[in-house]
Amino acid sequence: MPHSIWTGSVSFGLVNIPVGMYSATEEHTVRFHQFEAGTSDRVRNLRVNERSGKEVAYADIVKGYDLGGESVIVTKEELAAASPERSSTIEISDFVELSEINPIFYRSTYYLAPKGEAAVKPYRLLLQAMAKTNMAGVSLFVMRNKEYLCVVRADRDILVLETLYFADEIRDPIDVLGDLPDAKPSTPKELTMAVELVNALSGTWDPEAYQDTYAEEVKALIARKQKGEDVVVHAEVTKGAPIVDLMDALKQSVDRSRGKAKTGSESQSSGSSRSKAKKPTVAAKPAISNRTSRPVTKAAKRPVAGKAAAGKSVGRKAAAARAGTSRRKAS
Repeated sequence: MPHSIWTGSVSFGLVNIPVGMYSATEEHTVRFHQFEAGTSDRVRNLRVNERSGKEVAYADIVKGYDLGGESVIVTKEELAAASPERSSTIEISDFVELSEINPIFYRSTYYLAPKGEAAVKPYRLLLQAMAKTNMAGVSLFVMRNKEYLCVVRADRDILVLETLYFADEIRDPIDVLGDLPDAKPSTPKELTMAVELVNALSGTWDPEAYQDTYAEEVKALIARKQKGEDVVVHAEVTKGAPIVDLMDALKQSVDRSRGKAKTGSESQSSGSSRSKAKKPTVAAKPAISNRTSRPVTKAAKRPVAGKAAAGKSVGRKAAAARAGTSRRKAS
C-alpha cells in the first residue's frame, strides 16, 4: 500500500475518525533532464549559499520571511506549533450540498482511509450519511506548512477529500480579462443552430475515450531517436481562418456532425438498399416469361411479310390503273 502523505483524524461533532490521506491522482508527463547543448553533460540545480558559493545540504536549510532588507527565520517546529490542532485534525464545521460548490474552487483530490479497526465503523457511518444526503463536510486543516480549505465527500465506497481555493484566491474575470466588448445579441436562428450543434455533439461522459496523445507522440519520438532514425520536423500548423459568417460556420459544423453520425447508419443500411434495388429486376422476370411463353418464330413472320408485300403490290396496280384512266380522260 502506498505511503500516506498525511495522517490525522476527521471529526464531526464528538465523533473522531483516525485516517490516512493518499493522493488520488498521478501525472504521466514525460519528464526530461537538462543537458548542456552539444554535450552529454547533465545540468543540475544546486542549493548554494549565495555569499560563500558553497552547496548547502537540505537538512541545514530553514525558512525565512523577507521583510525588505531583513528576514525573520522560522523553523519547522515553530511552524507546526503555530496551529497544532489543525495540523492533525480535519474538523468538519459545516455540511453543504455538493451542487452549491462552483467547480472553479476545486484544487486537488485525495483518498481518506480508516486507520485501525476501531476507525472502520465511524468511517462507514460518515460515508453512508453523506452519500444518503448528498452533502459534503467543510473544514480547514494544515498540511506541509499550509492551511487548506477542504470538503470531505462520499465517492463510491470511500471518503474523498477535495482541497479548495479560498475565495480571495479566485481571480475576478474582470480583473483578468477586462470589460469584454459588447456584442450584438444572437438571433433566434443562430441560437437554434447553436443548440442543435450542442445536441449533435452531446454524449455520455466516458473518461476512457480521451487519451494523452501528446505524451504518446513524445514517447514515440524518443523511441525513434533511440533507434537512430531521422526525425522530420513538420512545418508549423497554420491557424484557422477567422470567422466571417457565424451562421455559415454553425451550419457547416452541424452538417459535419450529422455526416459523422450518419456514417455508421449508412454503412449498415447499404445492404438493405442494394436488396431493394434488385426488387424491380425480380418483378420484371415474370413479364419476360409471359412474353416468351408465346414464341414468335421466323416461320411465323414470313406470312406476315408476304401479306405486307402483296398488299403493297395491289396498291401499286390500283394506283397505275387510276393514273391510266386520268391520262385517257385528259386526251
